[in-house]
Amino acid sequence: MARIGIFFGTDTGNTRKIAKMIKKRFDDETMAKPVNVTSATPDDVAQYDYLIFGTPTLGEGLLPGLSADCENESWEEFLPQLDDVDFSNKTVAIFGFGDQEGYSDEFVDAMMEIYLFVKDKGAKVVGQWPTDGYEFEHSESIVDGRFVGLALDQDNQSDLTEERVTTWLSSIAPDFGLSL
Repeated sequence: MARIGIFFGTDTGNTRKIAKMIKKRFDDETMAKPVNVTSATPDDVAQYDYLIFGTPTLGEGLLPGLSADCENESWEEFLPQLDDVDFSNKTVAIFGFGDQEGYSDEFVDAMMEIYLFVKDKGAKVVGQWPTDGYEFEHSESIVDGRFVGLALDQDNQSDLTEERVTTWLSSIAPDFGLSL
């Protein structure tokens, strides 16, 4: 079994695309195939000690899900299903999407909902990311001056995505017992 599980919610496909980009950098023994939370179960998540969760921020700072006008259920509906999963020995990294120009007041806010959920369940959260290089008004996903995970903006800074993913993966590698 792979050591790292990667789970994502998506609306437009950007989150899936980046989850696949991350997976391509690892063999099947190291990282499992990315799983959309629409087809995941709590047991799927529970089997991994190392997890990467990806989410877009929709509308005014929402997780993807039915109340955010998504066609399918997503993180909004899946997180409550994880209530009985023991996160106390898990290491979790989060990446999220936002639009600095169109939604400058809630840039990558959805990451915070996942962060708070897993943190409250006892997970060690890694992969905090600097706010330098972004232009936004406000984000709920900032703790101690850093994003709680990797912040990506495919609408305005897609040219920086690959470099940011590479740098972020290098930063979390030691926490996941990897060397890159």
